[in-house]
Amino acid sequence: MENGWTEMEVGADGVAVITIVHPPINSLSFQILESLEKNLKEAIERDDVKGIVLAGAAGMLSGGFDIGGLRGIQEGKIVQPETGYLAVDLITGILEGSIKPLVSAINGLAIGGGLEISMACHARISTSTADIGLPELTVGVIPGFGGTQRLPRLVGLPKALEMILMSKIIKGNEAHRLGLVDAIAPPDELLDTARRWALDIAECRRPWIKTLDQSDKLVPIDEARNIFYSARAQARKQSAYNQLPLDCIDVIEEGIVSGSLAGLWKEAHIFQKLIFSAESKNLVHVFFARQEILPIPGINYSGPVPPREINKIAVVGGGQMGSGIVTALILSNFCVILKEIDDNFLQEGLDRVQVNLRSQIEEGKLNPEEFDKTFSLLTGVLDYQSFKDVDMVIEAVSEDVSLKQQIFVELEKNCPSNCVLATATSAIDLNLIGEKTNCPDRIIGAHFFSPAHIMPLLEIVHTPKTSPEIVADLVNVAAKIQKIPVTVGNCTGFAVTRMLFPCTQSALFLVDHGLNIYRIDNAITKFGMQMGPFRLMDSIGFGDAIEVGDQFLQSFPKRCYKSMLIPLMFEDKRTGEATGKGIYIYDDNGEANPDHEIQNYIEKSRNISGTQLDPEIVNLSEKEIVEMLLFPTINEACRILEEGIAAKASHLDIASIMALGFPAFRGGAMFWADSLGAGYIHTKLENWAKKYGNFFEPSSFLAERAAKSLALSAQGSI
Repeated sequence: MENGWTEMEVGADGVAVITIVHPPINSLSFQILESLEKNLKEAIERDDVKGIVLAGAAGMLSGGFDIGGLRGIQEGKIVQPETGYLAVDLITGILEGSIKPLVSAINGLAIGGGLEISMACHARISTSTADIGLPELTVGVIPGFGGTQRLPRLVGLPKALEMILMSKIIKGNEAHRLGLVDAIAPPDELLDTARRWALDIAECRRPWIKTLDQSDKLVPIDEARNIFYSARAQARKQSAYNQLPLDCIDVIEEGIVSGSLAGLWKEAHIFQKLIFSAESKNLVHVFFARQEILPIPGINYSGPVPPREINKIAVVGGGQMGSGIVTALILSNFCVILKEIDDNFLQEGLDRVQVNLRSQIEEGKLNPEEFDKTFSLLTGVLDYQSFKDVDMVIEAVSEDVSLKQQIFVELEKNCPSNCVLATATSAIDLNLIGEKTNCPDRIIGAHFFSPAHIMPLLEIVHTPKTSPEIVADLVNVAAKIQKIPVTVGNCTGFAVTRMLFPCTQSALFLVDHGLNIYRIDNAITKFGMQMGPFRLMDSIGFGDAIEVGDQFLQSFPKRCYKSMLIPLMFEDKRTGEATGKGIYIYDDNGEANPDHEIQNYIEKSRNISGTQLDPEIVNLSEKEIVEMLLFPTINEACRILEEGIAAKASHLDIASIMALGFPAFRGGAMFWADSLGAGYIHTKLENWAKKYGNFFEPSSFLAERAAKSLALSAQGSI
C-alpha cells in the first residue's frame, strides 16, 4: 500500500515491510509520521500480518527530522502539533506498544528521529557501516522522540550521555558491540534478516523486548547521580552560558530517577520549549549556513568545472602544521611525499605523523591493524626529484616570505605543468608568495588550522588569476579529507586571520593598560570560545605570531596596535606551548597553568610603550571584556565583506565557529553581531576610538548599517 510518504508491502511470509520514502535522506516530517502511523495501524489490524519491519528507501533508514521543517516552525511558517508529545502518543503508544513485533532495518543513516523510532522497535538489525546517533543538540534541541529515555537503557548511562551531549555518530559495528542494535547483516541480506527476526519474535523463538522496560544496563541511583554531577560540571566548564546540555541532562536524569514515563513527559515539555529558544534558532542558522558553503564565490566561469583525479600529493615542511596535513591526507588514502631540509627534520616530521596516527587509534578512529597500511602511504624525501609526477603540492613551512618565495620557484621548476601549487600560509598575500614565479594561475591558498588532521575547516584562497580548475581540484581534495571548505579572496590575512588579528591586538591593548592577562582568557572562554586569545597565541607559537603581525603592520598600519609583550617573551625563548612556556606554563601532561613571571614581561612592555594603567580598563566586567575583544573582530569582518574577500556573512559565521572556536550556540560571529545590532556595536567602537585611538575606529560598512538601522528605528517610531 502507498500513501505518498511511506509504502507498505505484505509478503507471503506474513511480514509487512513499511518503507519511508522521502529522498534524499528520508528525513521525517509531520506528513511522514502521519503516514507511518496509518500504515502501522493497518498492519497491526490485518490478520495476515505476523510481524512488521520498518525500513527506508534508497539504502538508508532516515536522516532524522527535517531541519527545514524545524526552521519553518520557528519562523511561524509551519503550524505544527506539539512536536515533543508525538514521542508519547506515536512512538511509545503505537510503535513500542504494538501488539505485533516490530523490527528496524538500519542501513545508511539512522540519525536523530530515525534512530529514535528504531529504538522504539522490538529489535534492530543494522549494516556494519551505517551511521547511527542522536545529534539533536547541534540544532539546539534535545532528542524529542524518546531518545533521552531509550538510549541509556540500551547502551548504559555514561555512553548515552557521551553520544547525546557530544552529538556523536557511531558505526553499526560499534552500535552492535554496545547493544544498541541486535545483529549485523550485509546490505543485501539486511531486509531478509530483519523479516526473519520479526517472525522469530512473533513465534517466541526470540524475546519480545520493549526498550523502556529494560533496566539491566542502568546503574544504581546513587551512582547515576554521581555520573550526572560530573556531566553537569563538564558542561559548565565548556560554556557557562549554554543551558542546552544542562536541560538535556535534567531530562535524562528524570527518566532514571522517576521512571521512563516521567522522563518522556519531561522530554516532551523541554523539547517543545527549546524549539523556540534563541540557541536553537542560532544553531539552525549554522546548519543552513554550512549547506551554503560549497558554491564557490568570486570565480567567473561558465558552467561547473569538474575536478581532476588527485592521487599523489607532496607536502613541504614537516612541522606541526605540515605533519598534521600529511596525517589528514594519508588517513584519506592519498599517497603523500613529505619533504624536509635534512634527515633530522625529516625524522621529526615522520615521528609527528606517527604520534598523530596513534592518537587516532586511542580515540577509536583508526584500527591498530590499519596503522602500518596508512603510514606506508607516506614517503620522506630531502629533495624535489620525486615531485615530477605529483598532482598537488602543499607548502607548509614557517611564515617567512623569502623562504616561501624560494620554495615556489623550486616547485615551478620541478613539478608538472598542471600541478596545483598550494600554500598553507595563514596570512601572507598569495601574490607576494608567487611573486618570483610565472604561474599565478596555479597558485592557491590552503589554510589549514592546527591540528590540521582534526580541525574541520579549510580556508581556500584564490586570486583573480587563480584558475577555476585549480580551485575545483582543491575543493575536491577538501571533501575527500572531510574538511569544510570556505572559499575566499586574497589579501593579507584572508578572512579568518583578519578576523582573529584584531581580537588578539585588543587583548594585548587591554593588558598593556592594566587588565589581568588571565581574566581576559577566562572571560572569553566563559562566553563560549574554545580558547582565549593568549592561550591561542601559545598554541600557534610566538614566531609565527610575530611574522603575521609584521604582515598586518605593513598592510594595515593605521589600524594596528603594536605591543612589545610577545617580542619580549620571544627574545627570552618563551615561545609558546611547543617549548613549555609562553603566556602559560605547561606541565608534563600539556596542561596550561598561569605563570606569575608573566607580570615582569608585562611591566617591561608597558615601560617600553609608555602606556599607563587605566582604572576603567582594570575594572572591566566580563561582558565589557568580551565586547572589547570581539567588536574589533566584527568590525574587521565588515571590512572583509565590503572588500568582497568573503561573499556572505554566513561564510564568516562558519569560519568563526570552525576555525576560531566561536560558540556555535550563538550562531557564529556575524549572526551574534546581528542580534546585538549594528548601532550598538558602532556606538561602542566609536566611543573607544575617541578614548583610545584609531585601532577601534568603526569601518564605513558598519557605520552605514548602523545609520540604516537608526533610520528604520526612527521611521518605526513616527
